[in-house]
Amino acid sequence: MPRVVFTPSGLGGEVPTGTTVLQAAREFGVDIDSVCGGRGICGRCQVAFAPGQYPKWAIEATPSALSPWGDTEDAYEDRRDMKPDRRLGCCAVVLDDVVLDVPPESQVHRPVVRKSLDLSDIVLDPAVALAYIELPPSLLGDAASMSDLVIAQLLVEFGRTVTHLDLTALQEVHRAFARHDRGATVAVRGDAVVAAWPGYVDRVCGVAVDIGSTTIAGHLCDLTTGEILSSAGRMNPQIRYGEDLMSRVSYVMMNPGGERNLTVAVRDALNELLDELCADAEVGVHELLEIVLVGNPIMHHIVAGIDPTPLGQAPFTLATAEPIAVRAEQFELHFPHAQVYLAPCIAGHVGADTAAVILSEGPHRSDTMQLLVDVGTNAEIVVGDRHHQFAASSPTGPAFEGAQLSCGQRATAGAIERVRIDRDTLEARFKVIGSDLWSNEPGFAEATEALDISGICGSGIIEVIGEMFLAGIIDSEGVVQGALAERSPRIVADGRTFTYIVHQAPGVRLTVTQNDVRAIQLAKAALRAGIELLFQHAGVTADGPNAVRDIRLAGAFGSHIDPVYALVLGLVPDCPVERVRSVGNAAGAGAVRALLSLAARREMESAVRKVVKVETATEPEFQVKFVEAMAFPHATAPSPHLSSVVTLPPRSATGSERQGRRRRRPEKEDT
Repeated sequence: MPRVVFTPSGLGGEVPTGTTVLQAAREFGVDIDSVCGGRGICGRCQVAFAPGQYPKWAIEATPSALSPWGDTEDAYEDRRDMKPDRRLGCCAVVLDDVVLDVPPESQVHRPVVRKSLDLSDIVLDPAVALAYIELPPSLLGDAASMSDLVIAQLLVEFGRTVTHLDLTALQEVHRAFARHDRGATVAVRGDAVVAAWPGYVDRVCGVAVDIGSTTIAGHLCDLTTGEILSSAGRMNPQIRYGEDLMSRVSYVMMNPGGERNLTVAVRDALNELLDELCADAEVGVHELLEIVLVGNPIMHHIVAGIDPTPLGQAPFTLATAEPIAVRAEQFELHFPHAQVYLAPCIAGHVGADTAAVILSEGPHRSDTMQLLVDVGTNAEIVVGDRHHQFAASSPTGPAFEGAQLSCGQRATAGAIERVRIDRDTLEARFKVIGSDLWSNEPGFAEATEALDISGICGSGIIEVIGEMFLAGIIDSEGVVQGALAERSPRIVADGRTFTYIVHQAPGVRLTVTQNDVRAIQLAKAALRAGIELLFQHAGVTADGPNAVRDIRLAGAFGSHIDPVYALVLGLVPDCPVERVRSVGNAAGAGAVRALLSLAARREMESAVRKVVKVETATEPEFQVKFVEAMAFPHATAPSPHLSSVVTLPPRSATGSERQGRRRRRPEKEDT
């Protein structure tokens, strides 16, 4: 029987040949919409199909893995937008092994993009300026061209030296100045006129976009006032080629021409996002003049159409660390007047998103030492002050965002985001996205009746693991304590290990397994080891006279972590809780700053050139620090500050200590 796998959930299995995609999705509990019941009328069950090799699932999907287009799909194209790679799940039949992506618009529980934005002290200095000018009448015999007249008038009226009109402006200039008063508004970028409109125009716009490996978030701004007109986001469609960055690079390595698929996917998503932002704010495509993009190095290279494979193997050499400024059409973005500014990278695994975070949070402007952690599929870490800054990247993987966990899911309505466990009864209570009530409060069932409580998102994962540790359900080494099964029905045997039941209701059972705990341990150990290495290079500590006084958690996931639980798990070194704070989507905030201010853009470019990159993969002490960081909160580092706000359970013996005790027993018997 053929095997079908659905992304981004990873759900799937074998189905009989001839099963429709919609039937398979329903069988495996995939989140896919279908209002018409599979009659080919509503078009909500669209899936994306891209033939190729998918090593994660050992699947090579051929074009014949699905049945050919049928009459229903042919007739349907005119009723609802269908992209070339889309199929109707109710019509497409599974014939061979296949990997299919369920796009956000086909999901019942569409992702809630929770990237907050924190902006302050922006001095408006955009790259584009508007100027309304009136040209003198032209007479037969005049030798001056329209370009000459516009350039001269800008110098006379605004003292602005312009050398030329670019092609788009040349195509518009006669129509723009055709009115009887010869008045028009022109947009100037640098030494060129880039657009022209008839009459007086007082608004042009720009968009700042943070291209994350999981989420793409954008903010549309009025460049003349600095006002944010609209914000929106969507899942990165590249997830169909791999949940993490290295799997996407592997896809390119194993599929000749695969880099083009990745580039097209992200560029199409950008066009859709920009269209959505403009529609929300009632902004025309001709009003959009600036697009600032930030992202990790692999996203940076892919969106620019640069082969990312050198970043998948040592020495992780960038094609360029410099910013890239090109016309939007070169990135296949359909905004005729827009220019794309792709922010600079720092090193092979520390990219333009970290550059934007540095601009936003300003460690290079700080008199005190700052630790800045952008927590995502890859964690970028910056330590420094105005004298020097160090940066590193740690491969935390997607576990923090709920991926690859038995109960994990994206931050959607109905996802569990807060958890508390009673220390005596070991009973759990929780909050879900979309309701302010705890699960044990009156009215919770009614308030969440329309929500599908089907998983735990990233912040909820951190809290439930932290609560399990504080309640003694897991020890400091992360082992689920099976002996507690006699005390609570929530702890159940699961093969050779044990599992904790967070929520159980008709048709749903959400658990935290031993493997889930291990996945979080591996992710947090990679992050903490990277922090410890940067501390070592920077010559600072978590406490004492040369301590880091300011710890900031950024990113879609980092912005929702409770600082107490960050300390409980040991994500960051022990310190007073008040020193740890969330700063929201700092990369997005930095991108907006670079959009609204040329001075900020230049500050960012200057700052990143001075950052010292630490490559964790080549650090001889990384493995030792990684192993020490596996324990909760840490195997060797004390936790006096954390102990002052929560009661920590006794530290369990490490493996080496238990082995030492076993070695000493014979000596005691001999005596």
